[in-house]
Amino acid sequence: MKISTKGQYGLRALVDLAAHDSGKPVLLGQIAERQQLSKRYLERLFTMLRDRGIVRSVRGAAGGYLMNRAPREIPVAEVLEVLEGPLIPVDCFSDQSQCKLRDRCITHELWVELEDCIRHTLANISLEDLRQRYLEMAKNQTQMYYI
Repeated sequence: MKISTKGQYGLRALVDLAAHDSGKPVLLGQIAERQQLSKRYLERLFTMLRDRGIVRSVRGAAGGYLMNRAPREIPVAEVLEVLEGPLIPVDCFSDQSQCKLRDRCITHELWVELEDCIRHTLANISLEDLRQRYLEMAKNQTQMYYI
C-alpha cells in the first residue's frame, strides 16, 4: 500500500489547520503557504474533507476553514480513507473477482494480518496526536542559540 500525495498533503494540511484553529476560520492560502503546497490542490482535498464532516467552511470576507470536530475525535485512518479510499494492502480485498485462488490463496492470511496492523495503527493515532507533534516540532525549530 502506498499513500498518494492526496493522503500525505491532505493530512499535513489538516494537522496545520488543527494547530492553528483558534475558533476563527483559517484561510486555505495560509495553510498552503506554511506547508508549501498548492492552494488549488488543497481546495480539492478540503472539499472531500468538508463533504465527510471533518472540516467545515465559512464563506465571506472572514471565511476559511474550521475543524468540524475536535482533533482527538478524528483518527488518522478516517482522514486517509476519505482522501485515499479503503486502506487495503492488495486489490483482491476490495474486488474478490480479481482473485481466482481466494479460497486457497497461500498469502491471503498474510494480507489480512497486514491490513489489521495498518488499520489498528492508523485508528489509534488521532489528529490531536499529530497536532501535538507538529506544535512540538515548531517549538523546537524556533529556538535559536547564539554564541
